[in-house]
Amino acid sequence: MGIFARLAQLIKSNLNDLISRSEDPEKMLNQIVVDMNTQLAEATKQVAVAIADEKRLAKQVESEAAQAAEWRRRAEMAVRAGNDELAKEGLQRKKEHDSLRAGYEQQWAKQKAAVDQLKTALRMLNNKIEEAKRKKNLLIAQKQRAEAQKAIHEALSGVKDQSAFETFDRMADKIGKMEAEAEASAELAEEYSGDVLKSKFDQLEATSGADEELLALKRSMGMAAPAPEVPAQVRVAGQDAPAAPAASEQTAEQKEQDELAQALAELQAEEASSQQRRMKR
Repeated sequence: MGIFARLAQLIKSNLNDLISRSEDPEKMLNQIVVDMNTQLAEATKQVAVAIADEKRLAKQVESEAAQAAEWRRRAEMAVRAGNDELAKEGLQRKKEHDSLRAGYEQQWAKQKAAVDQLKTALRMLNNKIEEAKRKKNLLIAQKQRAEAQKAIHEALSGVKDQSAFETFDRMADKIGKMEAEAEASAELAEEYSGDVLKSKFDQLEATSGADEELLALKRSMGMAAPAPEVPAQVRVAGQDAPAAPAASEQTAEQKEQDELAQALAELQAEEASSQQRRMKR
């Protein structure tokens, strides 16, 4: 019965406490189940030995009963033969076998009761081991879920780290500064490459076009004088020649030339000022 006490003590132990003290709870639980199965196999062997003893005692009871019956038959035969002394000896031998049968029968009854108890205990232990296996699977699942939750929490903690956001903002500021420096460099390159002159002319053309569109709109609304009619061609020395520009067109052309001259003067002034600054350096 010692094996059952040890096995019962192992099954009743606190698995959660074992997990808390184990470096690897999953391996610990698997090893516990292996140990349980090993001890259960040993207990099963002991129960099998007890069952074999019970069967052997049962055969002894049957054998002694058969011997007693045989000596009774022989005593009866002696009585029929008229030999009473021999019949008495036969009955005495029968009595001895009856006594042995009674002793074996008593031991067999006790052994049978013990075997029945052992079988019941073995079934209970087997059920407890199966329950422990199911609990092991549940505990392993809980352990894996706890590990997953811990990993997720650590990942979220890393995301919530303010230093990461500060680094992100610092990189954004750095990129903005680089972009501003690039734009400033482009403006300086335009000043020294003459692209500023082109942009001023483009702006001048855009302004002139806007003035012409505004004048055309006023004429369509009757708020400005209509455009003067200009002959398509003027005959000069017997040949066709382009018509002379109207006064308004000459004014616009003169205005454009004046603005161009002013832009050139500003550009020259800027270049002279830049040269002076460089000479001072």
